Amino acid sequence: MSLRMGLGPIAACAAFLTLAPLSFAQPKIAAISLQKAVFDTAEIKKASAEMEARYKPRADKLREAQEQIAQISQRLQGGAGQLTPQAEAELQNEGKRLQKEAQRTQDDLQADVQADRQDILTKASQRMVDIVKKLAEEKGIDMVVEQQATVYFKPALDITAEATAAYDKAHPVAAAPVGK
Repeated sequence: MSLRMGLGPIAACAAFLTLAPLSFAQPKIAAISLQKAVFDTAEIKKASAEMEARYKPRADKLREAQEQIAQISQRLQGGAGQLTPQAEAELQNEGKRLQKEAQRTQDDLQADVQADRQDILTKASQRMVDIVKKLAEEKGIDMVVEQQATVYFKPALDITAEATAAYDKAHPVAAAPVGK
């Protein structure tokens, strides 16, 4: 066996060992609570306050109807035997009418709130995903995992607050006018 043949495999192994650290580099990983990152944004906080203000009149109307139903129920219970059959029937009919109206109002209100909420959260979540991707690229992060699906991670890997700050910077919210 010649010396040249014996050095070939050794040279190949040496080259492999030199390049091995490059091919087996440890990936850089971060963790995020995407839901917390989205809900902590100024945009979501403002949208929440605006929705509350927008739906408050309808919620107040629903509360009033429920109070009227409770009053009618109390009158019917307290006036048992004292009310004429006609007065009792009128109160019962009024109570039923108010219950139907309140149920309709409640169903409509819930559907409208849910639709608005879903629309706002869908847009904000997609924007946050884009922000997280950009943040990962800037920081050289290879993978970002959702905290809820992770058993353990070091707190230093958490980029939730950074993502929220980057989102607020990329999508600033105008201050609400004074007096509104």
